[in-house]
Formats: sequence, C-alpha cells, structure tokens
Amino acid sequence: MMKWEKLISTKRFGLEHYHDEKNQDRSDFQRDYDRLIFSAPFRRMQNKTQVFPLPGNIFVHNRLTHSLEVSCVGRSLGNNVARHLIDKYGKEKAPLIAEIGSIVSAACLAHDMGNPPFGHSGETAISSYFSEGNGQCLKSRYGLTDSQWNDIIHFEGNANAFRLLTHQFAGRRKGGFVLTYSTIASIVKYPYQSDYVVNKKKTKFGFFQSEREDFVKIADDLGLLKLDEYKYARHPLVFLVEAADDICYEIMDLEDAHKLKLVSSEETKQLFLNFFPEEKQRRKRETMLAVTDVNEQIAYLRSGVVGVLIEECSRVFIENEEAILSGTFTSSLVDCMNEQVRNAYQKIVDLSLKRIYKSKDVVDIEIAGYNIIYTLIDKEINAVFDAEKAYSKQLLARIPEQYEWDAQDPYTKILAVLDYISGMTDIYALDLYRKITGMSLPSL
Repeated sequence: MMKWEKLISTKRFGLEHYHDEKNQDRSDFQRDYDRLIFSAPFRRMQNKTQVFPLPGNIFVHNRLTHSLEVSCVGRSLGNNVARHLIDKYGKEKAPLIAEIGSIVSAACLAHDMGNPPFGHSGETAISSYFSEGNGQCLKSRYGLTDSQWNDIIHFEGNANAFRLLTHQFAGRRKGGFVLTYSTIASIVKYPYQSDYVVNKKKTKFGFFQSEREDFVKIADDLGLLKLDEYKYARHPLVFLVEAADDICYEIMDLEDAHKLKLVSSEETKQLFLNFFPEEKQRRKRETMLAVTDVNEQIAYLRSGVVGVLIEECSRVFIENEEAILSGTFTSSLVDCMNEQVRNAYQKIVDLSLKRIYKSKDVVDIEIAGYNIIYTLIDKEINAVFDAEKAYSKQLLARIPEQYEWDAQDPYTKILAVLDYISGMTDIYALDLYRKITGMSLPSL
C-alpha cells in the first residue's frame, strides 16, 4: 500500500537538500501553483488550440483557459477528498493532507504544458515524421536505441510536460521548474516508459528516456508502487487531475459547440438536464427560464452539471481509496460514476465524437496543423544534422540557446528540435512556416 505521509511531500526537484527557513504565507504547493501561473510556457498556452480554431469572432476555449478551469475543478475535487481523509486519518498521521486541493490545482495547471501547437494533430505530425516520413532513416543512421526511438515515434505530450517541468535546459537552473515531488508526480497519468506502448499495447507513456532516472527518483521517494521495470502505479492524485480534465473538456467543449451553432440550444439544454433526476430537472427548467439570454441559460445548467460531476468523482475516489493506494484501481473516476450520471456523460462523449471533433473547422485546423508541424520538423532536423550548410546556419540561428541542438548525442539533438517546436504557439508556428517556405516576408 502507498502511504499518504510519503505521497505528500514538500521536497523540491533540484533542491532536495535545501530547506527554506523563512516563514511563508503560501504553502509549498501554492508556490508551485504561482510559479506555473507566472511562467512563459503557461502564458503561451493562450495561443494553443484546445479544440476549435483560434482566433475567431466567438471566444472559445484555448489551452490556457481550459487549464485554468481544470485547475478550479481539480481544487474542488482535492478539497473534497482532503476533508474525508482528515476525518479518516486525522491530521497527525499525514499533516499535509489538507494541501491536496492545492497540489491537484497546481498539477492541473501543468497537465497540458507539454502539448505541441495544434493539439493532437501536432503530436501525430511529430510521431509520423519519424515513423513513416522523412525521419525514418535516423534510427539506423545514428544508432538510436530501441527505447529512444520509441520515445520519438510515439511522441507524447504527457511525457513532454514531465520533461518541460524537470529538465535543466542550457543556461537554466537545475531542476527545471523546481516543483515539489508531489505536484510533479500528480501530472504523470502514464507512469511508465515508451517501451510499454510497443510491448504492452498501450497508447501513451509518461516520460522520455532522457528523464527516466528523474522519474524513478521521484517515484521511489514518494513510495509509488513499482509494478515492473520502469513501470509504476499512479500517484493517487493523478486520478483527480484526470477527472478534472475529463469533466472540463467534455462539458466545456459542448458549451463551445453551442456557441458556434454546431449543437442547437434545446439539444444542449437536454444533454445537461440528463444529469439530474426528474424532479430536479423540472426545478432547473423553471429557474433557467427566469432569464431570457440563451447563453446564460446554458451556463447555468453547465455549472450545475460540473457540480454533479465533482461530487460523483469525489465519491468514487473516496470509496475506492484503498484500491487506489494498493495500485489495483485502474479505471478513470468518470467511468465509475453512478449509472444516471455516467449515461448522461456518455451521451455528450458520443455526440462530441460524431459532431464536434469531426466538424469541418476542427478537421481543417488539424490538417493545416499537421502540415505546418511536419514541415518545421523536417527543416529543423535536416539543419541540426547538417549544421555546416549555409541554409542550416540560417535556420539554427532562430533556435534559442536553451535548446541543445549542437549536442554530440543524436537523441539529444532530436529532442532539442522537439523542445523548440512543441513550445511554439499556433501563430508562431504558422508564422515561421510561412517564412521558411517563402510564403511571406517580414514587413520592411
């Protein structure tokens, strides 16, 4: 069994032997939250696509607004669970249990920070460039190990977030963001390396080979259960971060789709009303009709639905706490909600897959994003491996010094290119694409 007294730790990655004696108005986990909020990678998420194209005349969610909302929901989930655990164990056994809400809210801020421009199409472009595109030859040409190659051909935003938070980029301080062990571990939804994607038929993984030992160090210190070589049980708070994300992206994507007229007002209202018992549905309709603005009616129902989902996911976590601590609970919290809530949630999932995520605007941005990212990778990879060519020198002059493209190790060179490209905003990637392909010139 994992133990809460070990799982909640104020130890900071990169500052393990340093203790700040100053009195702080903020807890260590609140400092994690603030450190992420004020960071450049977090700010850049305001111009990264969540689902719908950016920008537009109607404001819809981007990665930044999504992450802020996930953080709010995560804090509520964490606080609910913390109250139960304090009642169960008392503050003496694990005095930091009360901080669970702060840990989860900070981890929620960071959960999407490793995603490249254009969302999942950006991830697909990176992976396919190496698995079936012009980068196929790099493994044999430069002698990459199977594990290193698996990292690249299955490029994963989750693993990239762990790297972003922990890696010491050139000229930067040791420990990356220097976050607490508990906050870092709470974002690792898939606590195993990329080899398991190939051998165990999994689809995602949690860390690259370059950060493998860093993850092991954190996992062992927190007492995460080791299930296999380089495979661990999740930190329990990962389930809350995942649930907050699941709640926000399904519910808020539906509200965005309504604003964009992909789903009618009546259909949206009914999808939200499905979460409530019949008598409560009647009262909700009466209250909703007290205002005439349709968007406000939808927002009122959405708020109630989020509250229902928070309570249900909190209940599932509390009832399955022992299984979670023993590493035997493998479902998501939303999959274990009561039947009515689960069915209502699934109806939104089904509609989203058919009519939102396959809408023309969404597909168009995915196609464009794929081509932009693929082209940028091709140009930059050729440049770092043939740096003496005149054109390569011009391209490399644009890469910030923090990225180690001039390293001797070919795996590090490739990761440097992926660090650079995955950190771009949608607009920056589009602008660079236009310039290096000669489609546009800077204003003179």
